[in-house]
Amino acid sequence: MLQEIAEQLPLSERKIAQYIIENPHEAIRCTANELGELSSTSASAVIRLCKSAGLSGFQELKLRVAGDIRNVSETSFSDIQPNETQDAIVQKVTNSSVRALQETAEILNYEALAQAVLALQQAKSIHFFGIGASAVIAQDAQLKFVRINRFTTAHTDFHTSAMLVSKSSIDDVVVGISFSGETYEVGKMLELAKEKGAKTISLTSYGLSPISEIADIRLYVSAKQEEVFRSAATSSRLAQLHLIDILFMCVLTSQYDESIKQLDEVRIGVNFVKQHTSLRK
Repeated sequence: MLQEIAEQLPLSERKIAQYIIENPHEAIRCTANELGELSSTSASAVIRLCKSAGLSGFQELKLRVAGDIRNVSETSFSDIQPNETQDAIVQKVTNSSVRALQETAEILNYEALAQAVLALQQAKSIHFFGIGASAVIAQDAQLKFVRINRFTTAHTDFHTSAMLVSKSSIDDVVVGISFSGETYEVGKMLELAKEKGAKTISLTSYGLSPISEIADIRLYVSAKQEEVFRSAATSSRLAQLHLIDILFMCVLTSQYDESIKQLDEVRIGVNFVKQHTSLRK
């Protein structure tokens, strides 16, 4: 998390973040005053860093760092090399995926999650939108939420989505999905939704971005380790799907009896169609 937000921090906070990244073992043994001195800043700057990182305080920061120290050897990421063996690829892709899921859980803001779940619970309609690999995430979300009696869309065509969002209102939710947080079309879709009074949710990689700045509710995933194969959207895609699953299950369990009823109706309907299709054949 510190690595991902470091460049966006004020100078004093950036110096502290850099010191922690380079000296994690020393940092977790320090008080706020000692860390301020070691990083040539101050205790107040340490507290501001915690706030910038969305943490409750210095103690939580140290716990997060300590957890990373324990896990780094088990799930460390290294990029795929030329002529990599299949065994090595299996191990590296698995480690990368596990790390993406763990880091997403670690940086999850539970207040934002609760706000997103409430908005989705109360929504008359939900519009998911993403471009490229993020469009796949939007379609997966649509397939999930439509099963529990939500009017849900996830069109890949920008103009079709814009037409639907232009009809939205205060009772609707628009979810913009972009790992980079900079996809132009996704940003414009959220701007249109806000003009119509709809609630907006962003799903991006951790840190400030044009899209997260627009959204009412900001959800983040962490998959910063993708470098050479960024266009393949491997661990980032998995982290985004993971967060969609979390949202879906939170909404489902909050209205459990009704949701189970809706899921059963969908299952019966699908089986009915399958049976009649097989009879024709």
